Amino acid sequence: MEKQKNISKKTRWLILSILGVLLVGGGLSFLGEAIIAKTQDKAWFLTGTLSLVLVNSGICLIVKASEIDSKN
Repeated sequence: MEKQKNISKKTRWLILSILGVLLVGGGLSFLGEAIIAKTQDKAWFLTGTLSLVLVNSGICLIVKASEIDSKN
């Protein structure tokens, strides 16, 4: 049998919320880079797509963290 580590709710909340905020911030930074690239007529599509993925992933993690926090 595999032993599972039991992480407390507070620790899970802290990890998810910090990762979520970092992903949203990183996604917004990539969005800015994509906007700059588009205005300079450079390739921007992949950077814009990556920014969308990062922002949405960050929002999902923040929502999950708030679900964990509200179950107290």
